[in-house]
Amino acid sequence: MVAFNLTLLACVSKGQRVDETVKSLDKPDFPSETITVLERVAANLPGVIFQFLQQQDGFWNVLYISSGCQALYELEPEVVQADFRVICELIHPQDMTAFAQSIAVATATLTPWNWEGRIITPSGKLKWIHGSAQLQRQVNSNILWDGLVIDITDRKRVEEQLRESEARYQAILCAIPDLMFRISRDGEYLDLKGEGANVILAKEEIIGKNMWDLLPTDVAAIGQEAIAKTLDSETLQTCEYHLPTPSGIRDYEARLVVSGPNEVLAIVRDITQRKQAEVTLRNLAQKFSKAFNCSPDPITISTLQAGRFIEVNDSFVRLSGYERDEVIDRTAFELNIWVNESDRARLLQELQTNKVVRNLECEFRQKSGEIITAVLSAEIIDLDDIPCILVVHHDITERKQVEAQLRLSAQRDRLLTKTLVQIRSSLNLEQILQTTVTEVRQFLQADRVFIGLNHTHAAAKAIAESVNPEYPSVLGWKTDDKTYLQELRNLLTTNRVRVVEDISQITVSAKLQAHYQQFHTKATLAVPIMLGGELLGALVAHQCSGPRHWQSIEIDLVQQMSEQLAIAIQQVRLYQELAQLNTNLEHQVEERTAQLQQKMQELAEMQRVKDVVLHTVAHDLRTSVMGNLMVLQNLLKNQELAPESAPCLIPVPKSILERMIQGNDRQLAMIDSLLEIHCCKNQGVILNREMLRFSTLLDAIIQDLQPILNHNQATLKNLVPQDLPLVMADKTRLQRVLKNLFTHSLQHNPPGLNFTLKATVADKMIRVQIQNNGVGMSKLEGDRLFDLYVPDPQASCSIDIGLKMYLCRQIIQAHGGEMGVISNTRRGLTFWFTLPLATS
Repeated sequence: MVAFNLTLLACVSKGQRVDETVKSLDKPDFPSETITVLERVAANLPGVIFQFLQQQDGFWNVLYISSGCQALYELEPEVVQADFRVICELIHPQDMTAFAQSIAVATATLTPWNWEGRIITPSGKLKWIHGSAQLQRQVNSNILWDGLVIDITDRKRVEEQLRESEARYQAILCAIPDLMFRISRDGEYLDLKGEGANVILAKEEIIGKNMWDLLPTDVAAIGQEAIAKTLDSETLQTCEYHLPTPSGIRDYEARLVVSGPNEVLAIVRDITQRKQAEVTLRNLAQKFSKAFNCSPDPITISTLQAGRFIEVNDSFVRLSGYERDEVIDRTAFELNIWVNESDRARLLQELQTNKVVRNLECEFRQKSGEIITAVLSAEIIDLDDIPCILVVHHDITERKQVEAQLRLSAQRDRLLTKTLVQIRSSLNLEQILQTTVTEVRQFLQADRVFIGLNHTHAAAKAIAESVNPEYPSVLGWKTDDKTYLQELRNLLTTNRVRVVEDISQITVSAKLQAHYQQFHTKATLAVPIMLGGELLGALVAHQCSGPRHWQSIEIDLVQQMSEQLAIAIQQVRLYQELAQLNTNLEHQVEERTAQLQQKMQELAEMQRVKDVVLHTVAHDLRTSVMGNLMVLQNLLKNQELAPESAPCLIPVPKSILERMIQGNDRQLAMIDSLLEIHCCKNQGVILNREMLRFSTLLDAIIQDLQPILNHNQATLKNLVPQDLPLVMADKTRLQRVLKNLFTHSLQHNPPGLNFTLKATVADKMIRVQIQNNGVGMSKLEGDRLFDLYVPDPQASCSIDIGLKMYLCRQIIQAHGGEMGVISNTRRGLTFWFTLPLATS
């Protein structure tokens, strides 16, 4: 029955009527092997081939259905032939209406039937199918359906993935709205839709203008050409161009379609940030008019024993490059198609074991010599009692090439990463260079890889090499021939990469030709090692076994490796320079250290001498001044006690004696201050602290200061609260501080000065302020008042009081406080100092 239907299908496809076809089958000379061949072809084709007869009474008669219905519908052909409705019942309920409408339309119009929909197989699988058929009305008004149904589930899944992908990126796409223009054949803008788009000109500034008036000349030329192609071919045209905008040069893509007579619709998209990848689904189903010749995959029929071709289809002709008459009655061995002859033996062995072969991967040679990879499915058939092989090939060369390219890319990336890590972690240039040539040769599978560097400014030398032992080594080769070196430099620097696939096909100097012959070089790939504008050397690969085609990924690897080598060489140079600088710096440090030690010894000696001189001079001066004071005080006392009529031993007026006593008192105080400052410098300020109430301490200090205040006719207003917290302080030293502050103000102002004394508590500190209404001072004088320095002889501040003010700050800082002076806005000064509370 199957053979009958297959033959019926073949005959009807040629235009023969059904009744005529049936009659022809009764003839005894109809070749049965033809039926077998067609059945085998149909079994190896994807999908289901069918022939239905639609009768006037609505009954559908299944004349033929191929065995592919087992895989597609999970139904045996006999079941479908018995009742056409079993496959209709598998249609998804939601797609039944569309299916029925498509049948009705095709029947009414006799136009080709095309339908896509879902089915649910008996095992519960959901599949998408595509059905197509040609309709032919018979003499008896019945309609003959010749068609094909294929599984498009994979394509639908891909479409669903694309829809999901589009949904994920919809937000981004919405952010880059498209522009739409209607443009005439001569380039006039007829209309514009640009809501939300970044359009520089207003709509009214564009409509009615010509693109040659608004766009740069080159862009207008591209647009005019695309418009002409669109209108002339009535097909969609795409073009890309650059356009200057206020934000810089932008990339745009324009798609043009015919929208009317001599008019196109242009959709313009900004593709600067992301060029949309256009993915087109390959049509997984092809419409077959004939099962054999229309197959997209190459199909061959050859004898089992000799492998002699009996028939091939058009796809095989296209793939192999051989014409049909070049193939028929010849073997694959005669045509040199098998790359590996053992593959046919493997095919025959598997056929004998399993009767069928599925997805056997083999390599084939095209007529042009190019190698392709294909997977084949095969079965053994009989033609006129001759065992033959029916083989369906599927070309996977592109996939294999992509996989190989990915492997090479991954290997290249690993090699680059390894080299980069080594460069960063090692300063051993020799090791880096040797590792590089070894890894690069392994990647390239070349016969030799070496690195040549400029040995001196007038010579070059090969310093690292990895070579096949069958060929001579170039390691140690060097030349100082200036002419030859200049030729090599020109070859390397002209194009920055030198690719020679066959040395015999190029013209070079005699010296370079001799070099190639000496080292058996047949093909070469050389890339210069550049650092800035300096040519350091070259990374060179040689093929000695014969000419070679250098792939782009191989060239890219060698270029990137040369860049990494330049970095490594620069890194080593910098390290060497740094090492030299460090050596020089160490010598300088040693010299400076020795000098510093000598200066420190000199300073220590000077300090010792200064201490001796200070103690000696101060002691002698203090003794002398104290002796003078004793003499002067005795003279003054004798004058005061002697009667007025008594003669004076030394006729000196009393006022002179008093001034001399005051002068010696100041000198003695200055000497005491110098000695105390020196002691503080060496030992620090020594305090005898005790727990004190500051207000009580202040009352006692004020009482001691009263005579000096009275002598200078000064007044003191005490505003210090009585409940101030306790402090840990040296009573004697605080008394000296206050006395020195009051003395400074009294010495620099006329009699009658008014003082105000205040104290506050903040941040665990007591802040004391002594304010007067006397003469102020500049900021510079205030900043230097408590510093230890030699004042200008003309300055109002004497050395004696300057030393005392310095000691005041040292005493306050020793207590843990600070001290300063503020010049009032109108008149007078405010001295202040702080003391920490006892609790802090």
